[in-house]
Amino acid sequence: MGSRIAYLLAWMTLAAGLYGCGGGGVPYQPRAEWRDQAEQACLKSGVVRASSYVQAAPRLKGPSACGLQAPLKVSGATGGRVALTPTATIGCPMTAALDRWVQNSVQPAAYRQFGTQVVEVKQIASYSCRGRNGSRRGRLSEHSFGNALDIAGFRLANGHEITVVKGWWRGTPRERAFLQEAFAGACREFYTVLGPGSDRFHYNHIHVDLLVKNASRGRHYCRPQPGRGGVPVAEAPSGDLTTTASIKPIPFVGPGED
Repeated sequence: MGSRIAYLLAWMTLAAGLYGCGGGGVPYQPRAEWRDQAEQACLKSGVVRASSYVQAAPRLKGPSACGLQAPLKVSGATGGRVALTPTATIGCPMTAALDRWVQNSVQPAAYRQFGTQVVEVKQIASYSCRGRNGSRRGRLSEHSFGNALDIAGFRLANGHEITVVKGWWRGTPRERAFLQEAFAGACREFYTVLGPGSDRFHYNHIHVDLLVKNASRGRHYCRPQPGRGGVPVAEAPSGDLTTTASIKPIPFVGPGED
């Protein structure tokens, strides 16, 4: 009898721990309706289409609220002209936003600073069911929904590589200006942008995501703010940048809750 009671108590303790963390050390969090709505709206719009560099993957359902209804394996942007390495697992809205950012901000910055184009974007984190900054408490990271990317560097057509960890603070003036311009463009495109200087976790990459509650009254959560804590952001050319991208912003539906 004693062993049975001990076994029952151990099982109850384990079950309570799994419930409190969402399973496997992941914070528990209900899934907001806007996530699936945004994913479906993006897919139905047709702005992101299957190709050799955007491929559909089986549904992801992790512990807690983690997962994607229709995950995409993305290995390229802007018509496949820019490689994304390694292949990222993200949702449709992030895929569309990545394309717009590369087209409207990253490439113009590369041409201004180096006279050539970016041919590769290097990322170090896409879908991953975990808490923010790896914590087992608090809120789930947007990575848990395929709604975030961590950008670590870029490669130009001439072979020149620019990394966030080296280029942001200690790079050449052109490398620093390029990263700051790309960062400022990300702040216009994504709803959350965190880079070196924002906290101790983002010293080697630029985190971008589409958490709707961080898009309020036309303003996005961006740290550090462009032009502060680093080299000044170069002024954009007069007039709006045009794009030949085949995608347009996808409006998110539902309350700004995560």
